[in-house]
Amino acid sequence: MTVDPEPVAVDLGSAQLRIWLRPGGLLSVPIGEGLRTPVVRRGRIVDGPACVAELRRLLRDNRTPVPVGALVVACRPVLSRRADQEAMRHVLTAVLAPSRLLFIDTVRAGAIGAGAAAGTLLLADVGAQLSEVAVLEDGHVVAARRAEVGTRDLNHAVTAAMLADTVARLVRELRRDPAVRPLVAAALARGVVVVGDGATRPDLTARLVAALGASVHRAASPRTAALTGASLAATAASRHPAGN
Repeated sequence: MTVDPEPVAVDLGSAQLRIWLRPGGLLSVPIGEGLRTPVVRRGRIVDGPACVAELRRLLRDNRTPVPVGALVVACRPVLSRRADQEAMRHVLTAVLAPSRLLFIDTVRAGAIGAGAAAGTLLLADVGAQLSEVAVLEDGHVVAARRAEVGTRDLNHAVTAAMLADTVARLVRELRRDPAVRPLVAAALARGVVVVGDGATRPDLTARLVAALGASVHRAASPRTAALTGASLAATAASRHPAGN
């Protein structure tokens, strides 16, 4: 009898590279510190070899063996271009040599990880360098918007109020779409779920309440909600090999 390797989940963020493996749990390393150029910028891999090196270092430093041939589920920013997805594929293939590599939109993974995927949902993922907003129906992304701004920009010319206004603008854009307007209205009545680093900032969430005129719910573990959701998706996919 052969036993398939345990599934793996990956979240290549602009501030942290995170890997989930069943034997080792969650592994994370900050990126950009001590490096001359960024590895990931605004949700896109800009230095593939450096990203490969950082992921290998993360596994090596934690003395975690790579489960060769595992099923891997990787988070990708919503509305990612094909070229961005292929860059992720090259990096993860070099490091993990998966038997299957599946991608999941970060907003969908965040909803699953927050335990809020059922029903109609409006989710905002406010990360380090990217903010994503999506309306989901039973865990499936119906429509989404994104902006290349995040919490790391708060140290420069962007205030919490400006970041909250950007997220609110993305929601208004969704509301103007006739195809999803009823879903957005229903989701706002339920309240907006916020994940990512922005969910840890009370000043930002308070501004969102005022800007949206709706309640805002912070995920229990907002920084790792997407990776948690991806790990649950990986586990489910490994049990049902024919599924997507």
